[in-house]
Amino acid sequence: MRSLRMLAVAIATVIAGSGCTAPAAERGSAGHPHDGDALRVVGPFEVHSVAPVESSGLFTRLEVAETLVSSDLEGELQPGLSPSWTVSSDGREWTFDLPAGATFHDGTPVTPDAVAASLQEAYEEPASPLAAAPVESIGADGDAVRIELEQPYPSLPATLTHYSTAVLAPASWDGDRVTEVIGTGPYEIEDIELPARVEVTRFDDFRGEAPAIEQVSFQTVARAESRALMAVSDQADVVFGLEPAGRERVDGSDTAEMVSSLQPRSLMMKVNVDDPLLDDVRVRQALSLALDRESMADAVLREPELAATQLFPPSLTAWNQPDLEPLAHDTAAAAALLDEAGWTAGPDGVRTRDGQPLRLTLTTYPDRPELPALATAIQASLEEVGVQVKVDVTNSSEIPARHADGTLQLGLLAKHLALVTDPLPTVAETFAEEGSEWGVMEWRNDDVARAIADLEAGADEAAAEQDRTTIATAAQEELPLIPVAWYRMNAAVSGHLDGFVMDPLERTWHLSQATWAS
Repeated sequence: MRSLRMLAVAIATVIAGSGCTAPAAERGSAGHPHDGDALRVVGPFEVHSVAPVESSGLFTRLEVAETLVSSDLEGELQPGLSPSWTVSSDGREWTFDLPAGATFHDGTPVTPDAVAASLQEAYEEPASPLAAAPVESIGADGDAVRIELEQPYPSLPATLTHYSTAVLAPASWDGDRVTEVIGTGPYEIEDIELPARVEVTRFDDFRGEAPAIEQVSFQTVARAESRALMAVSDQADVVFGLEPAGRERVDGSDTAEMVSSLQPRSLMMKVNVDDPLLDDVRVRQALSLALDRESMADAVLREPELAATQLFPPSLTAWNQPDLEPLAHDTAAAAALLDEAGWTAGPDGVRTRDGQPLRLTLTTYPDRPELPALATAIQASLEEVGVQVKVDVTNSSEIPARHADGTLQLGLLAKHLALVTDPLPTVAETFAEEGSEWGVMEWRNDDVARAIADLEAGADEAAAEQDRTTIATAAQEELPLIPVAWYRMNAAVSGHLDGFVMDPLERTWHLSQATWAS
């Protein structure tokens, strides 16, 4: 079939790339690691700021900074910097205890005032989930920190697992700007070169168990081919973000092995619902119907079962709706919807309406190596129904920038739907009525707004179940976000390393628990 041949060729072209030379190894020679070696982590992630809210969580993943509350691999809340917490009977006052004798990396004590000030900074950051909480005040309460709320907010402890709420020492700030990452974790910063390199070393005064590995280095490597080469040539110990060809290369090597974890992340197209080409729901439904998700997931992700049938993946058990009519692939139905919306096929195959061609720009970024390949596949699928798509692979910062100035039409992105252990704050941000940089754009739904408000107020389980169904159904029917695939996080791990754990929520890389293999 012509469309499938085109799809295969397009995907192969993007995945194959060209030859490359990996960056030089940091070690003088290959061989078994020893106590003096740094654990070398490589990934596609760039860090453009040391401010927690703008760090993409790198400093909590490297265990330099801690949040008050943590979580285990199943998403259950666990002590973080705070060993315990309580809530008042009316649900409006939360008290978080602090560990006795704890210090920041600069040697200053972890005091209630210092922690409260750090949390206040996070609360004042619009991009932090904490900013959406109904906070009345944050302050010291004896040896603890008290957060008073205007109304009950059961998600507060989960919100405090988000990396933007990482607690930093007062000296981290110069005025209202973060200039240093002075945290409380088992590792402290040794050197930073933004956006591509961070080196950390063991913090000897950490209140808990000392890491077995003394030093860790993180390096940004943009090209997926380079990352794969580093994984199989002993130039890195943990390598994130490998594309299928790279994963196959690791599987065929004897120096590293692949580890993976299904994540509460969806690969989706963000749609500018206010764009005159996309404001008709029939057009958005047609775009969705044109996508052969199973073929895309098979060709790009090598796992056809990752084809998305709805926005919320099965890993979000409370939010995934098994009874929801699944998203389907039906080019005839897509064409019929476009006809109905007034878009007729032209002599060159591109649909037009009132003399205007149906041409769209799909913006994406290479930080997740599968995104450009999926974008090319989407381009080929939509061409089959007369929609011409230009793919623009650029910096990830262009998604929020074009959202802000209104020029974004379609944005292909990877959205983590549980940035905190309770997905509700992320869902509320994704479907915010005013729009969201990494969520909806110019789309509002009164039923969804009411359902989110009900959940945030602490609805009982029966009502909460109905609220979640309302949100998922509206998203499926109106498609302000068009799901493409679900996501499996993977990493290549050197045979020199023991104890590496993949966190489905990506809160931490658990490097303090790793050891060198004997």
